[in-house]
Amino acid sequence: MPNKLLISDANILIDMEVAGLLEDMFRLEYEFAVPDILFHDELSDHHPNLPNIGLSILEMKAECVQAAFELVEQYGKSGASRYDLSALALAQDKKCPLLSGDRILRKICRQMKQEIHGTLWLMEQMFQSGIIDSKRAESAYEKMKNQQRRLPWKEVGLQINRFER
Repeated sequence: MPNKLLISDANILIDMEVAGLLEDMFRLEYEFAVPDILFHDELSDHHPNLPNIGLSILEMKAECVQAAFELVEQYGKSGASRYDLSALALAQDKKCPLLSGDRILRKICRQMKQEIHGTLWLMEQMFQSGIIDSKRAESAYEKMKNQQRRLPWKEVGLQINRFER
């Protein structure tokens, strides 16, 4: 059975919140988690309800923290945040995919052969699972666009067209 754990960075959760799909995302057959440091420093003030609706907060053990520090040393100057790199270290530690829309982090993951998915993949999963239909997806993307979320909008259009067929 494939690993059903997904480690997320903050931007995916914000995309889903802006889209009005946060609770729907947690209906997927995955466990969504973030590193404890990311939750406490980036999410808890404005999104304290996330653990109540399904987000797991995972403690980073010492060796995982060390791996995150090494990633920061190696990639910190690339523009990747220490929180994003902490999420990457945790995904590697748990041997599971990472969720992120961050372009720099995606590039690092490709270099490291780390599986990574983004907002479009999540939308695809919710559509295929019957959680959302094409109209809901289109509305969600419209909300994200209005809030100037950074997505590959050409690919979004292609995805919506596929959903409508």
